[in-house]
Amino acid sequence: MSADGPGDWPRDSEGYPHRQAARVVLFDARGRLLLAIGHDADDPERQWWFTIGGGIEEGEDPAAGAVREVREETGIRLGVEDLVGPVLYRTAEFDFAAVTARQDEWFFVARTECAEVSREGWTDLEKEVLDGLKWWDLDELEALDGAAEVYPRQLVGFAREWRDGWDGRLVSLTGAREP
Repeated sequence: MSADGPGDWPRDSEGYPHRQAARVVLFDARGRLLLAIGHDADDPERQWWFTIGGGIEEGEDPAAGAVREVREETGIRLGVEDLVGPVLYRTAEFDFAAVTARQDEWFFVARTECAEVSREGWTDLEKEVLDGLKWWDLDELEALDGAAEVYPRQLVGFAREWRDGWDGRLVSLTGAREP
């Protein structure tokens, strides 16, 4: 997540804040998936779980952005060579900070032996809207069954496939609309 909110993102041809992003489906040695939980500053009651990642900075490719975001959001250091993929490309439209925003996301898979996470690299905005990080057992995450919002919605199914290896197929989800 960049230091600025959607209102400060570049505008697309239709006037929407729109950015490129890199996300990581990060597993620990036990096969658990790391997710962040956050809320909208304009609607603090609404929370959702999502993969680690955020905006790609100028001059970065998606893999470099993914590695940087993991380091900033978790303290875990990965190299580009530790990433698998991209495994998923998704376009999403969502409401955040009182605006409708669009994001094009490149997802990678990575594994780490380090399950200890840190919030020290969080930006001011992340400190304001991120509520925590948690390693999830996929069965536990699936058991939420709608009791909590998880994005992307198909994450558990994809994570089960990717945890044991990637088949080389890039999944494309376009036009996802999130509440």
